[in-house]
Amino acid sequence: MAKIFYVEDDTNLSFVVKDCLEHAGHEVHHFSKGDEALAAFLKFNYDIGILDVMLPKVDGFTMIKTIREKNPHIPIIFVSAKAQLEDKLEGLQLGADDYIFKPFSVDELLLKIQIFIKRATTMVSDTVIHQPVVEIGHFVLNPNEMELTHDKETIKLTGREIELLLFFIKNKNRIIKRGEILIALWGKDDYFLGRSLDVFISRLRKFLSSDGHIRIENIPRVGFKFVTNTDSE
Repeated sequence: MAKIFYVEDDTNLSFVVKDCLEHAGHEVHHFSKGDEALAAFLKFNYDIGILDVMLPKVDGFTMIKTIREKNPHIPIIFVSAKAQLEDKLEGLQLGADDYIFKPFSVDELLLKIQIFIKRATTMVSDTVIHQPVVEIGHFVLNPNEMELTHDKETIKLTGREIELLLFFIKNKNRIIKRGEILIALWGKDDYFLGRSLDVFISRLRKFLSSDGHIRIENIPRVGFKFVTNTDSE
């Protein structure tokens, strides 16, 4: 059972959802204003977050930026009436694990909570937290500190960026299918997550651009190849 951070300003909807989640055995902390919710998140520890996008004081997209600074690993699900493609893509690119359009099925939400909680307690802990420091060309990646260092420059990475970079390092110098990456990091392969993946890869390319021996190659209609010419093999 999860301790849920739930932010929704619709009184009727939040009452129904909170009741259903608690009936399923979860502990739910509900907030109707973004600023009050953010203050509580910074004070307490939660297992998963469910956020509306359009909120008083501080909107959901602004909230997730602060949330990811404190906790890069907590699963975040947006539940919003903003149902345009660009809204969903923005939510995923900001670090959300899923984006559900209103109206939605509470049973679907419960299933997603179960899936994301299980994945968060297995994949993230094994993939990021317990990883040793890794050298990549002229870079040093410290997963525990969430830092990528080159010379005197230190870049702070998000949890998803670390997961992706570690996945590339593990599979260096071989062609990796897009679907393989999506399933390994997000648990499913779909169009929206694929667009989000492209954004994260673009960021990693920018971070790694100062070392000419490292590159992420596009393999048309297949996927990517993480090439490290500094390797001896």
